[in-house]
Amino acid sequence: MAQKLIQTQIQKQQQLQRLSQQQMLQVKLLEMPLTELEENINAELDDNPALERSSDEEFADNTMDSNGDDYENEEEDSYEKKTEKEEREDALDSALESLGQDDQMPEYNTSRSNIQNADYEEMVYGDTTSFYDKLNEQMDMLELTDLQHDIMEYLIGSLDDDGILRKDLESISDELAIYHNIDADVNDIEHILHLLQNFDPAGIGARSLQECLLLQIDRMPRGRLKEAMQTVIKDYFEEFTKKHWEKIQTGMGLNDIQIQTLQEEIKRLNPKPGASLGETQGRNINQITPDFIVDITDDGSISFTINHGRIPELTVSPSFTEMVETYRNNKEGMNRQTKEALLYAKEKVEKAQGYIEAIKQRQHTLYVTMKTIIDLQRKFFLDGDEADLKPMILKDIAEKTGLDISTISRVSNVKYVQTKWGTFPLRFFFSDGYTTDNGEELSTRKIKLALKEIIEKEDKKKPLSDETLAAEMKKIGYPIARRTIAKYREQLNIPVARLRRS
Repeated sequence: MAQKLIQTQIQKQQQLQRLSQQQMLQVKLLEMPLTELEENINAELDDNPALERSSDEEFADNTMDSNGDDYENEEEDSYEKKTEKEEREDALDSALESLGQDDQMPEYNTSRSNIQNADYEEMVYGDTTSFYDKLNEQMDMLELTDLQHDIMEYLIGSLDDDGILRKDLESISDELAIYHNIDADVNDIEHILHLLQNFDPAGIGARSLQECLLLQIDRMPRGRLKEAMQTVIKDYFEEFTKKHWEKIQTGMGLNDIQIQTLQEEIKRLNPKPGASLGETQGRNINQITPDFIVDITDDGSISFTINHGRIPELTVSPSFTEMVETYRNNKEGMNRQTKEALLYAKEKVEKAQGYIEAIKQRQHTLYVTMKTIIDLQRKFFLDGDEADLKPMILKDIAEKTGLDISTISRVSNVKYVQTKWGTFPLRFFFSDGYTTDNGEELSTRKIKLALKEIIEKEDKKKPLSDETLAAEMKKIGYPIARRTIAKYREQLNIPVARLRRS
C-alpha cells in the first residue's frame, strides 16, 4: 500500500547568535600579528578622515610584574623606536647621497636594538635558510616553463646582497647566451623580472632606488596617501633626492601636516629590501617580531611588555566631532546638502570611535591572556626547562580570564613571546595532560622529552621495543601504556625499534 506524503508547516523557535559589526572588527584585529596590525591601522587612517594620530608618541607599554602591579616602560620603547627610525632614515639618506656617484645602495644594518639585553640572533625562530633559497622557494610556487625557470634562476643569482639587480638586461641576455646557451631577448627577461618583483619582500629585483621605492608603494592599500607617495617618487624624484621638500609641497599644493605625513611614510620604505631576508647565508627570512617581551629580575619577579611596534595613539578628529555637534544642535535649520555632509561626518566619527575601542579591547585581551599564561607556566619562564611546562589547554586560560575559548585561540595564533630562553610561538605553552592510574596529571610534553632521552641513550645495536620503553618510562615515574608510547614516538618522528638498529 502506497504511503501518502503530506507537506506541513511547523513553526519553530530557534535562538541564533550573530556577531555585531563591532564584534567582528574586534575578532579581526585580535587575530592579527603585530606587523599586520600596523598595516591595518595605516590603511584605516588613510581611509577614514575622522581617525587621526593624536601625536607621534606610541602607546605606552602595558607591563605586568609577578604581583600584578602595572607600570610603564616608555624609555625602552622610545629607544627602540628611535633606533629603527634612525636606521631607515640613515639608509635612505645614504642611498640618496650615492645617486650619481657609483649607484651603490647603502649599507643597512638589520640588527635591531637589544631588547631586555638579549641578542637579537636568539630571537630568530625556525630553520635557517639563505636569502637565495627563500627566493627560489617562491619561484617554485609559480607555473613556469623550463626556459622561464632558467631565466628567473639566473636573475635571482644576479641579485646583490641588497636584493637589487645591478646588471642591465642587455648584459644578462648576453651572459645567458654565452655561458648557458639560453636564447632570451630583453623583453623575455623583463617579463620574468616583473614576476620576480612580485616576490616578498617588496622591492626585490628593483634596478634603481626609484624603482625599489615604487615597488614598495605599489603594495600599499589604495588611497590618497599612496597616490601622493607615488607622485613624489615619480614626478618629484630629483627634488626628493635633494630633500627639497618645500618645492614638493608647493608643486603638489600640500599643507604642512600633509607634507610632514608624506615625509614620515616615505622614510618607512626600505632602500635595501634584501636586508630583511638576511645579511648573509643562514639568516631566516622571517625574523619574528615578538608580540610579548618577558623579563625576569634578579629577585625572581616576572614582568612582560606588550610590543606595540609602530602603532600610534589614535584619536577622533576634533573638526569632525565639531561637525557632528553642529548637526545635533541645528537639525531644523539645515538644507538637504548640509545634512548629508554632516551625516557623513557622523558616520565616520562613529566608525573611528569603534575602531579605537576595538584596538583598546585587543590590548586588554592580549594583556590578561599573557598574564594568565605566565601565572600558570611561571616555572618555565624562570628556568627555561621545557620539562617544567605544565599541562595547559585553551579552556584553562578561558576559565581564568573569563574569556571565550575561541578568543584565547585567536590570541595564541600567530603570536610570539620573547623570553631570555628564546622566542616561542604562544602555542608552545599549550599541551595536553596525561592522567596516570593513580590520578597524577603529567604534561605530554614532559613525557615526550623523557621518552626521547631514553631512546637517544639506548644501545643502537639493540634498540628498545615499545613495550620495553614503557617499562623504562615507568621506572622513572611515567607509568604509561605501550600504545601511548607508540603514539608519542610517532609524534616525535622516531621510527620503530627495528628501523633504529645500526
